[in-house]
This record gives sequence, C-alpha cells and structure tokens, in this order.
Amino acid sequence: MKYANTIDLVNSNETQADFKRWSGHGLVSIGLVNPKSATNVASILRACGCYGASAVFYTGQRFGYAKNFNADTRQMRHIIPTIGVDDLLAIAPKDASKVVIELVEGAIPLPEFVHPENAFYIFGPEDASVPEDIVAACDHVVYIPTRNSMNLAATANVVLYDRMAKSDYVANDELIKKSRDNNNGLAI
Repeated sequence: MKYANTIDLVNSNETQADFKRWSGHGLVSIGLVNPKSATNVASILRACGCYGASAVFYTGQRFGYAKNFNADTRQMRHIIPTIGVDDLLAIAPKDASKVVIELVEGAIPLPEFVHPENAFYIFGPEDASVPEDIVAACDHVVYIPTRNSMNLAATANVVLYDRMAKSDYVANDELIKKSRDNNNGLAI
C-alpha cells in the first residue's frame, strides 16, 4: 500500500490551505537515497519547514546511525516525519509525480522545469548517484545547471526554493516577522 500524504503529518495547527500555500499549492515529500551526512539531512528538514514539504523518507543505514548527532536547529524532526524505508518507489506518496534530481545526461534543467502540483522529489547520496532503476521509474529527471556538483542539502534547498519561486507565494511584512530570528528587528 502506498503512503498517503496527509496534512495531519505536517502540523495539526496548520490548515490544509496554509500548507498548500507554503508548498506551492500542492503536497511535497522528499526521498533521500542512503544519505551519508546527518547534518545534510537536518538542513533538508529545515528547508522542508521553510518551504512546506510534509515528510522525508530515506533508504540505507548511514543516516540512522548518525541521526542523533544533527544540526536541526529548528527542531523540524519533531514536526516533519523522517522515516527510514527499504524502497523509495514503493512508498511514493499517492498521486505524486516522482521527480529525481540528478546530474543525468538528457535531464531537464531546473530553470525550465514546471513543478507538478503533488511531487515526490528524490535526491541521491553525497558520494554516489541515484540508482538507474529509480531514475528510470521517475516521471521527471531534473538537474541543476552548476559548474560543479552541489551537496545534498544545498540541492534540496535550491529545488524547494525554485518550486516556491515559481508559485503564487505570500510576500508581506507579517511573513517576514514570523520567519525571522528573534534578534532581527530590521525594517526599511
């Protein structure tokens, strides 16, 4: 049975409309292929909190060994489910388009990519590539045109930001006040 993405997994205090506003008017989940660094996963969790992704699934054992030693300064691991699985494709959220982000010849450059409303973004490990069977099973293959490869957390942040930037997002001073650090009271 496929995992069904529900708003209850994100935060019971937010309405579905609020959540869809943050995720670009759809539901978003992240899949990580055997992530090596707990710090990168913690940074991805923070990005998920910033941009409205509802869950992070990961394969492999490396993150499981290191997950207690992380840099999740916003405590997103208590809000966003982070679930170890055997097979990312088997738990792809129902009705979500599978989008692999990888440096693959013939892939779509991220600036040209139109994000699906409901997306399951799959990222490879820091020291390897997404397996070919996963790439072949995805609906979209996207790459970020850079001069060098980016690390896992930076890649996930760029993709989630790109999704938000291409959507109808909220831009106002109340959002700034809610988002910024307590020590920041700047205004122009």
